[in-house]
Amino acid sequence: MLMAHPAVLSDLIQQYEALTALRAGEGDESARRRLADVSYTLCVATGTRDIDAALVAARHRLPGARPLDDSLAAPSASAR
Repeated sequence: MLMAHPAVLSDLIQQYEALTALRAGEGDESARRRLADVSYTLCVATGTRDIDAALVAARHRLPGARPLDDSLAAPSASAR
């Protein structure tokens, strides 16, 4: 499988986070389409089938990510 460059993944994550912060999924057709496109691209770039898995995979490929760190899937310390 081809791997997306970390800079591309970082940009896609930033776009996704900005669109979700702006609630693009509840916006007009062009905003919803842009969110869907970024989500799809993240999934393709990471070889996953859903956006949650794509975000986890993309973040683990960024510089500074700890490959054995599963803290994204673990409950937070404050939730314990």
